[in-house]
Amino acid sequence: MKITALVAGAVRGAAFLTAMGLACAGAARAQAPASQLDTVLSAGTLRICTAGDYKPFTVAVGEGYEGVDIEMAQSLAKALGVEPRFVRTKWADLMPDFLAGKCDIAMGGIGVTLERQKRAFYSAPTLATGKVPLVRCADKEKLQTVADIDKPGTTVIFNPGGTNERFARTSFKQAKLQLHTDNVSIFDEILAGRADVMITEAREATIQEKLKPGLCAVNTDKPLTFSEIAYLLPRGDVVFKAFVDQWLHIAKSTGEYQRIFDKHFR
Repeated sequence: MKITALVAGAVRGAAFLTAMGLACAGAARAQAPASQLDTVLSAGTLRICTAGDYKPFTVAVGEGYEGVDIEMAQSLAKALGVEPRFVRTKWADLMPDFLAGKCDIAMGGIGVTLERQKRAFYSAPTLATGKVPLVRCADKEKLQTVADIDKPGTTVIFNPGGTNERFARTSFKQAKLQLHTDNVSIFDEILAGRADVMITEAREATIQEKLKPGLCAVNTDKPLTFSEIAYLLPRGDVVFKAFVDQWLHIAKSTGEYQRIFDKHFR
């Protein structure tokens, strides 16, 4: 009888501990912070940080924006059943603004970097690309590689705060480095002869080649680097990331993304 009583007591004790564990787990789940997905749905608004100066992805036009990722942002907002609201930022301020909670997602030709990945999540990549030189057409044959460019007398121009600046500062030791704060007028500096080359994404270089006669993109089929473009999301928020990734997967599978890209890549 004593042994039976002891066994019964042990069973009751184990059951109590199990119940307590389940209760604590349930409380922990109840207290877990809501996903940004829930915040967006509750607010009825998707806030999108974008620089507005990177064709064909994001371009400020008057009080609004246009571009591949602007239309994709509108598509994402529609999928969520909320209104899009664009928040203007600069490349140098992109991460500080995003981490300060000024937006729910950042879109607009954002390169995937390990440094940014330390502080944020990325969506699945929207496309693969790489850095290429953008030069005056007269210099196309002589400014093809890093070694060609990295010589005294060559001026490399770049915009601040992004992967273009990082590449220029780490790759060129002899060429003159020139910071230009306006990513819209920066290409005119090359045409005017005040700079010789800008290293930028192949997609942007190809667009500027079409927009600015006299500029030539170099070796777009063999870029100097490999990189991907994606959307910036809150670190650790797997729920929001899963929704964005699934929406993007559907947009690519149905051809929506390609139609939007082709529209702006003329």
